[in-house]
Amino acid sequence: MKKFLLAAAMVVLGTASVQAADLAAHYTKAPMMAAGYNWTGFYVGANVGGQWGSSDPRTSTVFDPAGYFASSSVPAINAIGIQHANSSSVTGGFTAGYNWQVNSAVLGLEGDINYFGFKGSATGSALYPCCAPTGFTVSSSVSADWLATIRGRIGFLAAPTWLVYATGGAAIAEVKGNFNFTDTFSAATESAAIRDTRVGWTAGVGSEYAFGGGWSLKAEYLYVDLGRATTTSTNLNTVGFGAFPTNVYTHSVDLKSNIVRVGVNYKFGGPVVARY
Repeated sequence: MKKFLLAAAMVVLGTASVQAADLAAHYTKAPMMAAGYNWTGFYVGANVGGQWGSSDPRTSTVFDPAGYFASSSVPAINAIGIQHANSSSVTGGFTAGYNWQVNSAVLGLEGDINYFGFKGSATGSALYPCCAPTGFTVSSSVSADWLATIRGRIGFLAAPTWLVYATGGAAIAEVKGNFNFTDTFSAATESAAIRDTRVGWTAGVGSEYAFGGGWSLKAEYLYVDLGRATTTSTNLNTVGFGAFPTNVYTHSVDLKSNIVRVGVNYKFGGPVVARY
């Protein structure tokens, strides 16, 4: 009986020893800590794209009993003076900004300066109601060589390296307009020019993807409205009848554009967030 109990005890102790060895051989390491992308920081970049815009230049004059025009001529001139011009061109330029990341939200301030390339023109002609077959022609042209914007950005992270955002702020451009009036009744001429640095507004949406080393790619749409600029002239002159400063002309021009562009940004430094 004693021998049986001793043998049983040895079996139990041997089994426990094997199980203890198995337990000592298996363990799980703590997960490794990895660095996650953080959008906070200053960045610079470049962009290229296209703009599709329009302008509605206007030319009108007033009737004066002692002036050059018959009363029926003024409404005809004003109707032809309502004109429309379209423009499309390649755009491109440089960007700088700063982002602040707060959890999954990214707030930012961005500015850019771009070649705009807006150019459009329109021409209309009609006969004088009083004096056919003589008539008149109204011509206008609109251009803006550059465009700058200063915008806020607010977005959220669809993924740690993928930002979707809305943007809006001020749009600035030098808008130029040229206007000419001529007729065949007495070779009358009138002209005016507008050159105005306009401050309007812009708004849009975009998406940006960070792919490593501080670099990111973005695609963006902006709508730009630069408002309307106006000038007057009193330089109507004719051959044979002289000048008619009392026939005051009013000229105005607006500018709107849709911009689609892609760009690349480089972010300097910024914190790295640890994640498991």
